[in-house]
Amino acid sequence: MSGRFRLMPFVFLFFVAILLGLAPDAAAQANKKSASGLPLPRFVSMGGHEVNLRTGPGLQYPIDWVYRLKGLPLEIIAEHKTWRKVRDWEGAQGWVHQNMLSGKRAFIVVDGPHTIFKRADTASRQIARAETGVVGQLLACEAGSAWCAVRADGFDGWMKREHFWGAMDGESLN
Repeated sequence: MSGRFRLMPFVFLFFVAILLGLAPDAAAQANKKSASGLPLPRFVSMGGHEVNLRTGPGLQYPIDWVYRLKGLPLEIIAEHKTWRKVRDWEGAQGWVHQNMLSGKRAFIVVDGPHTIFKRADTASRQIARAETGVVGQLLACEAGSAWCAVRADGFDGWMKREHFWGAMDGESLN
């Protein structure tokens, strides 16, 4: 019996499994939940004043970088048990323990300076100018809106999403 005929039963069973929905498909793999059950990627902020960025998910991995700015926004891109792989606004990636992160939303100004306005309208009063690297609290974003409500250095107002890092395109945050 040739090799081709020995494979026929397995090929047949594979196609039957697909028809019955027993085989994993790309859509099912894409909708897998993270270890925490929360969506990936997602934004968080640093919860501590000093956070070690490690090369792998555990204390046995070397420290690659130390962040020293509480509230800095980070994007969680992967999870392994209690460890979160994060990316910062400059693209650096590494692992931090979940206890060092906060669910509070934050932003960081990119390519500044940029204006914070009284309302979500460039014709409204200018509240403040935020330089590149200014970190603030992200208060609200409407789905599909180009604007988000922000708080930075005691100033509350509105800033265009394109001027900061810390929110997904089109994300709703209330």
